[in-house]
Amino acid sequence: MEKRETLLIPALLDRHWPLLRWAFETRTRRVVILDTEVIEAEALGLRVLHNDLCYPFILIAGQVLAALRSGKYDPEHTSVLISQAADACRGSCLIRLLRPVLDREGFDGVRLLSLNTGGIDRAHALGVTPALALRALAAAFWGDALLLLGNQVRPYEKNPGNAERLAEVWIERLSADLRDMRNLSPRGILRRTREMAADFGGVPQVERKVQKVAIVGELYTKYCHLGNWNLAGWLEKQGCEVGINGLSWYALYFMDTHLEHSPWAVRVAGKGLMAWALGFQRKWIAAVREAGFSTLPPFPEVKAQAIPSGCALGCGWLLSAEAAAWVREGHRKVLAAMPFGCLPGHIYARGVYARLQRSLPEGLIVGVDYDASMREGTVENRLRMLLDTEAGGS
Repeated sequence: MEKRETLLIPALLDRHWPLLRWAFETRTRRVVILDTEVIEAEALGLRVLHNDLCYPFILIAGQVLAALRSGKYDPEHTSVLISQAADACRGSCLIRLLRPVLDREGFDGVRLLSLNTGGIDRAHALGVTPALALRALAAAFWGDALLLLGNQVRPYEKNPGNAERLAEVWIERLSADLRDMRNLSPRGILRRTREMAADFGGVPQVERKVQKVAIVGELYTKYCHLGNWNLAGWLEKQGCEVGINGLSWYALYFMDTHLEHSPWAVRVAGKGLMAWALGFQRKWIAAVREAGFSTLPPFPEVKAQAIPSGCALGCGWLLSAEAAAWVREGHRKVLAAMPFGCLPGHIYARGVYARLQRSLPEGLIVGVDYDASMREGTVENRLRMLLDTEAGGS
């Protein structure tokens, strides 16, 4: 029998990858989500890469090397999935940067697969099948539900750990759905979302005084515990309810800003998918809100709150749009988490900080950088600045 291929996926989406992994699982391919500790990943990445590369890529390279060096995987039957931004971000060059590293380290037999919609590195593109697309769509919305529901229950749970145990139960249940291609219709996705919301709403809670803090910024430092040094967990220990927006808003942002520059076939298919997704997102938001939980407004309403920057590279104008939407939804303190040296982020996203703060006098926006040259004390000082200062200038 032909040996089953192993697909290694570096960490990126803490709440989504346990579900999204099933989009890539097949009869001939098993999926492993990497979860190397940040110090090991950072040290290995810095040993083989120049330190002026973006911090997320240093961690990704370190994770991949740690996995391949472990001896658990046969290099001749192992591939690595690399998500590439397909815009002017250095994240569009990850395969071309990682390939020579693996070759030098003796892993030239390991394949690198590109996941992007821009047609870059076509020789390495991962084939997209209807089953992959269907599973990914359901996993994205279910991952959003787990992210938002958990963040709104954990700070108030009567018995610490209940919400996380419930999330694990639902990850197992939804994984079975994804594996067996069940409940993947729009109606099934919404039904499962309502069931999740009902279960999380039933977790025993107590009233607690908390600060509501939203996290916006670059994908890796917003969604990945490696990229932000477990920022959400740290904030919750300080008595905060953390707001992190769902991945579906980012997907719509990406389609909205990149489709015109995509290949013709991708552009046509993408516009049709976006029209459907905009309508479905409204139904999904309604299902979550009907259960007593909150979300940001639908994508068009969030987009309307952006400070125009003329740029959609990286998190682009989405950073200002989400920050404004969070403040108006009640999370008056906003933390903009970015990798140090991310040029699109620093120039275009953070370039609107002052104007954004002037337009939101009731809020407080603080930026924090993550980089291999920084340590916990520097970052914690920035976080304490946000937590210990009253929003609204008072």
